[in-house]
Amino acid sequence: MTEFIPPGTRYHALPSPFAFKRGGELLGGHVAFETWGTLNADASNAVLIVTGLSPDAHAAANDANPAPGWWEGMLGPGKAIDTDRWFVVCVNSLGSCKGSTGPATVNPATGELYRLQFPELSIEDGARAAVDVVRALGITRLACVIGNSMGGMTALAVLLLHPGIARSHVNISGSAQALPFSIAIRSLQREAIRLDPQWNGGRYSDEHYPESGMRMARKLGVITYRSALEWDGRFGRVRLDSDQTDDDPFGLEFQVESYLEGHARRFVRFFDPNCYLYLSRSMDWFDLAEYADGDVMAGLATIKVEKALAIGANTDILFPVQQQQQIADGLRAGGADAQFIGLDSPQGHDAFLVDFERFGPAVRTFLDAL
Repeated sequence: MTEFIPPGTRYHALPSPFAFKRGGELLGGHVAFETWGTLNADASNAVLIVTGLSPDAHAAANDANPAPGWWEGMLGPGKAIDTDRWFVVCVNSLGSCKGSTGPATVNPATGELYRLQFPELSIEDGARAAVDVVRALGITRLACVIGNSMGGMTALAVLLLHPGIARSHVNISGSAQALPFSIAIRSLQREAIRLDPQWNGGRYSDEHYPESGMRMARKLGVITYRSALEWDGRFGRVRLDSDQTDDDPFGLEFQVESYLEGHARRFVRFFDPNCYLYLSRSMDWFDLAEYADGDVMAGLATIKVEKALAIGANTDILFPVQQQQQIADGLRAGGADAQFIGLDSPQGHDAFLVDFERFGPAVRTFLDAL
């Protein structure tokens, strides 16, 4: 299968073997990362960004790759995460298909793709891999660790497993544990992929690829990434023009259906299905309560950080703002100067990727005060 790696991406070799939380290990594993800005003499201006499920390490344009990145509106000279001041590192998630070792990578022990022989992946494994990149760059303490969506979970794991690794934390549309609704949605997404006959127990190829399963998984995801307010405002009940409708009597009829179909088709061949399964499940397993006798607030309170900001969109149904409020409250109980902000963005969970007018100032104000 094809890996989808932006030009200019750098690679960090993980310790070999690299042990996983739930058992198993990698030999010769690596993670992809990119950097922006200049690390100062005492390495005190470093910021780590850990990502959601699908993004690569190319968060913004840089010298190695001038193409716009997935967080271009937030990261760069003079922007909310100002690379004139900060040295920023963005790490592609362990288990991804965008440069880091994952199910779509060749297993050196067999000469074949890992596929379902990849070790059971947890959020904590990705956190340890990201910290290994930071250490290799000569950074002993980060100014801030920033995580959004799944990356919000990873950032909390970074702070929990590596006490003192960062002075501050920004958690954007993240959570300290997966909620039943989110687990249910991701379970359906994984089922759609696994029930596609072309998935073939994970042994698909470019010629025999579970496209239908990936399309359905992506559509389910996109529905939860946005809000009912946005769906109504953008599409209403507008129907397709006659020359755009599907010949199938139960085919596409409304513009919202066409939007979902187009979005899904653009995604399916640019993310590996097995990687999707592994990363999705890692989110369902994550729960800070596991580290504090079943009490998620106590788990958060064990994290020691000086300052924190937890923000999200009030219209988010996948990682609702109650979870960001919980993060701020829990970190405050642990002694942090922690603030929660719920933003009135209509764009739901995806707001942090597009609503820079709201999210940018909140992040900028926090980082400027460090």
